[in-house]
Order: sequence, then structure tokens, then C-alpha cells
Amino acid sequence: MGSPKITHVSITPIAVLDAPLLNASGVHEPYQLRAVIELDTDAGVFGLGETYGDDPTLRNLRAAVPALVGVDIFDLNELNRRVAVALGAVSSSSPTELVGRASRAKTVAQAYGAFEVACYDAQGKATDMRVCDLLGGAVRASVPYSAYLFYRWEQHPGYAVPDDYPDDDWGAALDPDGIVAQARRMVDVYGFRSLKLKGGVFEPEAEADAVAALRDAFPDLPLRLDPNANWTVATSLRIAPRLEGLLEYLEDPTGGNPGMAEVARKTSLPLATNMCVTSFEEIPEAAALDSVSVVLSDHHFWGGLRASQRLAGICDTFGWGMSMHSNTHLGISLSAMTHLAAATPNLTYACDTHSPWQREDVIEAGALTWSHGALAVPSGPGLGVELDRDALARLHEQYLACGLRKRDDESAMLRADPAWPPRRPRF
Repeated sequence: MGSPKITHVSITPIAVLDAPLLNASGVHEPYQLRAVIELDTDAGVFGLGETYGDDPTLRNLRAAVPALVGVDIFDLNELNRRVAVALGAVSSSSPTELVGRASRAKTVAQAYGAFEVACYDAQGKATDMRVCDLLGGAVRASVPYSAYLFYRWEQHPGYAVPDDYPDDDWGAALDPDGIVAQARRMVDVYGFRSLKLKGGVFEPEAEADAVAALRDAFPDLPLRLDPNANWTVATSLRIAPRLEGLLEYLEDPTGGNPGMAEVARKTSLPLATNMCVTSFEEIPEAAALDSVSVVLSDHHFWGGLRASQRLAGICDTFGWGMSMHSNTHLGISLSAMTHLAAATPNLTYACDTHSPWQREDVIEAGALTWSHGALAVPSGPGLGVELDRDALARLHEQYLACGLRKRDDESAMLRADPAWPPRRPRF
């Protein structure tokens, strides 16, 4: 009978509620865009995937879909070849969610990775195996995640949302006290055992004050700060001494491998990145300059689960630690992240997640449960999650109604504060 072959692929864009989270690029808009991939086969098994939902990503995914019919779900090399050929035959767009330097290779990797996850889900259902077992076996039964702390407003500006928009109940966090209160709630509710603060928003000294307040409030928890490359090298070197002894690592204080290397030479802080090492092409420069100590992987833009494991091998070779980057995601992606982390021995730092900020999902409840800041690897075949079709339909309608078609934190901030300076680095 042979292996299952792809017969149909559907891509459904959705919009989910998001909080007014501040970052170096501006502020999150009221909705974040995602896309859900459903892959059908001639054997009756199906697979799920999830990726970004901006217009360029959707164009690239839809351009590749016709070429996928007939591909064996286990023949991932052929899947990759067909995606690359399909995107080479059209004017593919660089997705607005792409991290780091844009390139055709990265655009192809992003599109392929989305379909690859769906194939792995289908493979698991066809063989009654979990994705982590298909990736080599789980080396940990549960995967620890880090609380993701954000400076934030209490609510979105009134002009940016419909009258019936449901604000969340987290409240504002604009100073050290607000950040500590946010962290305390996340630790109490989810049990997180490490804390990460998204920086690059306020004066660096103020963000160092917040880190110090977190250390006082949580003396035993590892801390991280991510200014998102919004500091100059000089600013990074001025602030680093205040952070030494407080942080597990400092993530992307400044931009580019040369700048990161200059900072790394003059501080004892380990430097982490998801901005200057975002593709295989960028690894030789980072290794030559010794610019980083920790790389944050992300299967959404590295090219899927296999590519992420290839990255893990390279990190092991150079003695780099590994964590995992997070963007706004739903349960399909979170399950894929958990399976990948479970099957990657040297991914030993707690992974990032936006889950506490998520109020809507497309999966049935129960497959992903938090305990002590970690997620147990789902036990069902494939990704171990089931699609909630009613939620998918509702969130697609929300996508159609919200009017957003790409992420644009900068424009959202400038509408709220026309005097806000969009230059990078700002400090």
C-alpha cells in the first residue's frame, strides 16, 4: 500500500486577541495573526501545523500548496525540494514576521517548516508514535518554560479596538513594581522557575532597576533580559556591570555579530541571541567572532524540526547553549515546540513562551497542562493535540473582521504616541 501521500492542504488565517505589550519595535496590536495548516492524505490520516498569518507568509504558503499533492509524508527531502521550486517560480515575499536578515533561503525555510510540522503530525498518526519519538526519542518527560515578562499598558487605545473588545485583567506594568507583580502572578499561576523580561523599551538604567527588583523578589530564580538589540555597544558596556551576577544571560543587547562580539569581550555575562544568529548562513561569522554563548532556536524560521536539530548539533560543536525563542503562538505550535525540546538533549535552558498572554486557542483543551512551569510532552500520536473546529471558524471570522494583515508594532505605537522615536538602536 505504501506510505500516505498528501491529497489536499488547507491554510486558514486566524486572528487572536493580544495584549498591549511594549517592545523595542513599539507595541503589540489588539490582534495577532496566525495560520493553521491542515494536511490530508490518501490513507485518511491528517496533520496539523501552525505558523505566522501575515499576508506575505500566506502568499508563500498558498504558492507552494499545489506542488505538495502526491508527496509522501515521510519524504521530507522531496517536500523541501517542491516548496523551494514552487517559491522559486513565483515572486515570493519576505514575511513581516521574519527574524534577522531576510533571504530567499530563509523564506523557503519558513514555508517548508510549516508544512514539515504537519507532515510529522501525520507521520505520528500513521505510526501511532509521538513526534518526539520520530525525532529520536524524548530525553525529558516534560519541558520547562520561562515566564515572559513585558512592560505593558493596561489596555489598548480606544480608537484601536471595537467597542466590545475584551481587555484582559493583567493591568499595566510600567515600572519595577509592576514587573514584579506580573512575575509573581505568573509564578503563582504557572509555577515558572525562570523569568525573562522583554527590554529595550525604557531607559536601560530603569530596566536594570527592574532586574534588580526581580532578583530581590525571586532570589532563587534565573533571570534574563532581552533589549532586542535596542542598545548601542557603548550603552551595553555601560549597563552590563550592573547586570553581572544577576542574569542567567543577556539576550541581544546590541545588534549584529560584530557588536555582540565587542560586548562579549568586555563582560562576564553570557550573551544569547535570536537576532544575529537566525540562519545557518550567519553561524560562521558568530563562531569566528565568538559573539554568542546561547542560541535561541525557533522551528518557525529555522526551517522546521529537523533543521532545528541540525542547529542543535552545531551548537553542541561550538559549545553554545540552547534555548527556544517564542512569538505569539497557539497550541499547535506550543505542542511542536515541546516535542522538539523534549527530543533535543542539549536544549537545556528553559524555553520562552507567550502562553500566559494567550486567551484564545484552536486546539481542544486538555492536551497541554502546566505544572511547575513545565509542559508534559503530549501522550497522543503525532503532536498529540486535536483541532477545535468551532474555534478555528470563529477565529477566522475574527481575522476577516479585524482588518489586520501584517504585524506592525511600530505604526501602532506611533498612532498612540506620534513623538515616539522609531530609530534603532534607541539607547
